[in-house]
Amino acid sequence: MNRIIALVVAVVIVLFIGSSMIFTVDEKHAGIVSSHGDSDAKFAGPGLHVKLPPPFQTLTLIDTRTLTIDENGADRFATSDKNEVLVNTVIKYRVADPLKLFASNEKNTQTAEERIVALARTSLASAFAKRSLDDVLGNQQTLSAEAQKSVEDAAAAFGVQLVDLQMTRIDFPSAVVDSVYKRIIAARQEAAANERAKGTAEADKIKADAVREQQQILADAYSQAQSIRGEGDSKAAAIAADVYGRDPQFYQFYQNLEAYKKTFKPGDVMVVDPSSDFFRFMRGPNGSSGGTSGSAEVSAPAARR
Repeated sequence: MNRIIALVVAVVIVLFIGSSMIFTVDEKHAGIVSSHGDSDAKFAGPGLHVKLPPPFQTLTLIDTRTLTIDENGADRFATSDKNEVLVNTVIKYRVADPLKLFASNEKNTQTAEERIVALARTSLASAFAKRSLDDVLGNQQTLSAEAQKSVEDAAAAFGVQLVDLQMTRIDFPSAVVDSVYKRIIAARQEAAANERAKGTAEADKIKADAVREQQQILADAYSQAQSIRGEGDSKAAAIAADVYGRDPQFYQFYQNLEAYKKTFKPGDVMVVDPSSDFFRFMRGPNGSSGGTSGSAEVSAPAARR
């Protein structure tokens, strides 16, 4: 009976030792086999493996999937102009070098997630401290990219690859929401007033340029008109001189007729001296003197209908 009990105990011990020596690693994890006091840890990929039983060797499984950290608690950061904001951050990361992470964790009790979160908070705090509130609200993508680059470099040192870092929400503490919104509204109103002033100044400049252009066009047109009129007068004078040279008497007769047309209007009554030289062509077709002397009443002809 004692032999049977001893045999059963021996079998149990052997099975326990055998189960602790044989292990499997799935595709979601990486295995690290290490010995106490031995810095030369060994990597075990997916599959079936054998190791020495504890305490000679121990197995550590590390998740190698892409993991997500959602900071629902919203971290509090301060901007360069002393405004506090609440930021919700989403981080995606994966363990790229399990051996490096395992070696670094021997001197650091924090998990990879805790270390990534701490790095992200430090990087974001530094980025916010360099920018004003307006700059933060208008350049969230730039700020996230800057923080991600900083965390990537630090995380690579302990075997972690940062996949993405995004700020999903930026809010204000409830105690300062009203004052912040009022300052933002005032700043936007000032910016709008400046834009309107610039627009008004630009419109005035355009109007002034248009007036100057109009005046220049009118001046050029007047100059051209005077030039054309001068050329016409010159041609008219040349024609008149030519006509006068050909038949001086007819020219004088025509000129007097034009003078009569301009002087006498329909319905006018004038008292004139008919012996005046002005009326010489009324006394004869050749403009010779003659006729009765003295005053006469001259009635202008009625206008033609």
